[in-house]
Amino acid sequence: MTDNAWTRWPSREALGQAGISQPRRMLTLALRLVVVAVLLWGAFNTRHVHGWGVLAAVAGVIAVAALAWTFFRTTYAHRLVPSLALIGVLLGIAVAAQSTGLRGPALVIWCGCGISALERLPLGAALPVASVALASYSAFNNDMWLTTAATVVGMALAGYVLRLDAEARAGAQRLLAQERAARAAEAESAALTERARIAREIHDVLAHSLSAQLVHLEAARLLVERDADREQILERVVAARRMARDGLAETRQALSALRGELTPLEDFLKELVSTAAGAEVTVTGERRALPAEASQTVRRVAQEALTNVRKHAHGARVQVRLDYSDHEVALEVRDSGGRPGELTGSGAGYGLLGMRERAELLGGSLEAGPGEEGFVVTLKVPA
Repeated sequence: MTDNAWTRWPSREALGQAGISQPRRMLTLALRLVVVAVLLWGAFNTRHVHGWGVLAAVAGVIAVAALAWTFFRTTYAHRLVPSLALIGVLLGIAVAAQSTGLRGPALVIWCGCGISALERLPLGAALPVASVALASYSAFNNDMWLTTAATVVGMALAGYVLRLDAEARAGAQRLLAQERAARAAEAESAALTERARIAREIHDVLAHSLSAQLVHLEAARLLVERDADREQILERVVAARRMARDGLAETRQALSALRGELTPLEDFLKELVSTAAGAEVTVTGERRALPAEASQTVRRVAQEALTNVRKHAHGARVQVRLDYSDHEVALEVRDSGGRPGELTGSGAGYGLLGMRERAELLGGSLEAGPGEEGFVVTLKVPA
């Protein structure tokens, strides 16, 4: 046992009422009432106490009850000197009761002081107080010495067991509080993660769609200012409308993804490349359902890669390869190279950076760079 154990108070959780079941609280209250009843019975049952002596004895019982309640409060506040002073007064009242013939109440007070000291005080202070109280009980008890010794040992063990039980209950309360805090932190983290996911979805859906619309509308404005042909202006407006329609469709798809209503990944990729001339999809490995985050990352990378092909390699042949392996899924988008498209200047240039961030959040990777002919984007995510 370390030195700190001798001076350490039982925790406030151990000295308080939190975590105590209702039946146990009722039992504790009944026990205290029994102790008060025993004290009163001892006061009234003594033959040589009459008149004002009875009133003094009743007043003493009330004082003992008040001092005991105050002792419980000061120990809960971890105030050592007032606690020792209060228990000293109680021991003095027991001595006074014994000297006036109230042996029963005196024995009860000594027993209560010994048990309470072991239960509620630091061990360094509890052992001397309990020794004085239980020694006083032994000195004035008329039972056989073996019975008295067994009673003293039993009361000492009872006080220490109550202390250990209270500390165990306090430990359970602390663990419960920590578990609740951990659950709250986990829920908050999950909410923040979900917000970040929604933010990424909104960015990925709207960024390239709105930037493409902006390019077409800006071109239409310039054509109007230059009094260009009506057909040229109309072509730009129609293109912007098409981009808006595609963006709306992607937004609906993103909302479905947030609800967990995802179409099969292979069907999505085939539909995605159906609008691009010279593009084809190849799927290898055993197909299986992917986690929502991994599936959505593959979809967004495929969209971003094909958008970059339209921007920078217009007219190129595109090969999209999806490979299912045991512990991951890989997507490769390879183009054959081509001329810059009309959307080359659109966007902020953060598309692949955002996709790489998506992959790394899932423990995967994204590589993008020149290939043998054109440009290659390779995504790998655990799944």
